[in-house]
Amino acid sequence: MADTGTSVTGSDITLARLEAQIAWYDRKSKANQRRFKVLKGITIISAAVIPVLSTAGIAHGTQIAGGLGVLIAIVEGLQQLNQYQSNWATYRSTAESLKHEKYLFLAKAGPYLGAENALAMLAERIESQVSQENTKWVTVQSQKPVGQNPTADSSVS
Repeated sequence: MADTGTSVTGSDITLARLEAQIAWYDRKSKANQRRFKVLKGITIISAAVIPVLSTAGIAHGTQIAGGLGVLIAIVEGLQQLNQYQSNWATYRSTAESLKHEKYLFLAKAGPYLGAENALAMLAERIESQVSQENTKWVTVQSQKPVGQNPTADSSVS
């Protein structure tokens, strides 16, 4: 087999993985921020319009106000269900933490200063951060609402 001169090194793989993770967390953070702000904007605007519709004598104003109340309940339910604000913050934090690791590694600073195998250390630290974030996400997603948690309802007889 002929050598094409493009051998892939451990450094290439590790840095490619790091860049891919930074890009993924950055994208997801931005998407969750956008969803959170759009839904929160809908809630705020709807809540502000309800009193006007209810008191201005507009034809069908009370029915429209009632519909906006339902819309607010649905939007807030979606916010709670999908945790856009929490995911936005968590994903942004993870992206920034991964960037921090990248810059420390490239500058051979912090824990990488004088490390015997800095590349292996980088790979371990990246995977540890990603694994911790995944574990937190699974924990948050698997939590039951208070009404379905028997220990939270123990004071009610």
